[in-house]
Amino acid sequence: MSNEIVFFGSFLLFIILMLSIDLGVFNKKDHIVSFKEAAVMSFIWVSFAMGFYFLLLTEGQILHGVENFAQLQALTEKNLHNITLIPDNFGASLNIYKQNLALEFLTGYVIEYALSVDNIFVMVLIFSAFSVDERYYHRVLVWGIIGAIIMRFSFIFLGATLITRFEWILYIFGAFLVYTGIAMLLKRDHDDKIDTKNHPVVKLVSKYFAVFPDFVGHKFFVRNNGKRYMTPLFVVLLIIEFTDLIFAVDSIPAIFAVTKDPYIVFFSNIFAILGLRSMFFLLVNVIHKFHYLKVGLAFLLLFIGLKMLGHHWLELWGFQTIHSLFIILGILTVSVVASLAFPKKKH
Repeated sequence: MSNEIVFFGSFLLFIILMLSIDLGVFNKKDHIVSFKEAAVMSFIWVSFAMGFYFLLLTEGQILHGVENFAQLQALTEKNLHNITLIPDNFGASLNIYKQNLALEFLTGYVIEYALSVDNIFVMVLIFSAFSVDERYYHRVLVWGIIGAIIMRFSFIFLGATLITRFEWILYIFGAFLVYTGIAMLLKRDHDDKIDTKNHPVVKLVSKYFAVFPDFVGHKFFVRNNGKRYMTPLFVVLLIIEFTDLIFAVDSIPAIFAVTKDPYIVFFSNIFAILGLRSMFFLLVNVIHKFHYLKVGLAFLLLFIGLKMLGHHWLELWGFQTIHSLFIILGILTVSVVASLAFPKKKH
């Protein structure tokens, strides 16, 4: 357990340091994030994720402090890793474990990153509906990510505890993802709209807190005549957090379809969330061109849900994490290529 605490603590310190540098050094002044800046940010975060992948691939045993075959076997059974160990060869078994651990992280990262695209659709709608100045997008998204990390931590380790005690809950997760995928497929052509006056968060906040009527620069709170007010920008931040909470209900069970190791679920989730902000600025002006992405994400959720429902049979047939990764990448590639090959007709 001490190894896990040290590894996990070091990871959190790294994330806190990077977010502090980002918010306090590179973005002291509010500005509109350019495409070039977003591309550099995306490259950096993807590079960190790939660096973490290679760390697990080469030194994955340090996460749980694996020192002998008995520990390795117990860990494999606990986290339901779909691998075959070699009893009389600890070194070879450890390499199999590390390769699988790294592959689970990479697959979970791709799933979460892909599902984040749907989150971007909604974020664009939120910022547009509330007429938020583009200069303040970055500030709202950074603080939104900090809140998302805290929420995901609670969700993931609660989910892992439930799965450990009640393995049958995987079938509930699977059924829910199938339902969500079908619902997304049926509503693919519906135009999403944000009702700024009747949104649940707006109504709740307006009922219990004093909200200032106008934006005040990048401030979340302001004092007026001795009274403290919440600004509309903070209300937008709360709506972003509420939206992430809804998306977490889909994305976290989806990654549990790939791995039952809560640490790998958390790491893949957080790296994808950190990259979400830069991906938002990359796609904000072109996301409407990828109109088949929602269809692809719907099929992605359907596949993951069906995999969770039939994981025992799939394991008997020799279905492994690498196969899941290929199918997921295939679904996303087809949806992107179809969007570019068959552009949406303008009305």
